Amino acid sequence: VQLQAFGGGSVQPGGSLRLSCTASGFNLGDYAVAWFRQAPGKEREAVSCIDTSDGDHRPYYYYADSVKGRFTISRDNAKNTLDLQMNTLNPEDSAVYYCAKARRSTVVAGAVTLADFDSWGQGTLVTVSS
Repeated sequence: VQLQAFGGGSVQPGGSLRLSCTASGFNLGDYAVAWFRQAPGKEREAVSCIDTSDGDHRPYYYYADSVKGRFTISRDNAKNTLDLQMNTLNPEDSAVYYCAKARRSTVVAGAVTLADFDSWGQGTLVTVSS
């Protein structure tokens, strides 16, 4: 199982970035996947998560309150990729962003935690400053 995140960089406040994560060794479509971030001196936090369609279960989308309306998570199961479109970035979004694979195909709505995930990408740095 391997995840590789890329797309980070430096951007001015109000700008946009698109992060991508490529998965190998497993079918991305079989698991919930997410983006986390960790700023210096802070704990790693869930930014956004998307789980799978499983029977009657429709995909659940989670967004941290701080990114709602600005970030959009998407997955392409055929390409085994996960993206995070980040718009209207502000300095508080500066962090290392990690993509992650969950242990299961679904997550509990509103309860996305680090313990739910067992595989992590190497992280990509996002810096928002003027």
